[in-house]
Amino acid sequence: MRDKTQANSAAPGDRLIRAGAVVFFLGAVATLVTVAPLFLGAKPFPTYMFGLSMLMAVGFLIAGAGVLRSVTAGRRQARGAAPGASR
Repeated sequence: MRDKTQANSAAPGDRLIRAGAVVFFLGAVATLVTVAPLFLGAKPFPTYMFGLSMLMAVGFLIAGAGVLRSVTAGRRQARGAAPGASR
């Protein structure tokens, strides 16, 4: 049986997952940059740089919201395609 969706079609939540991954990796780079002077014996960065490290958590939450949106859309689609479902 052929699937009705195209291979390149974006499911609900895909953009949130991608954006969350980008924000997470930016936070990971900020964390590496912030922690590196501590290991190298250099002068530490200002406090706001440690705040940029929180982008990892923000990106994780954004991606999690995208996954939840994708799951709910899949459930909604499965409920609509179920035999005997009249709504």
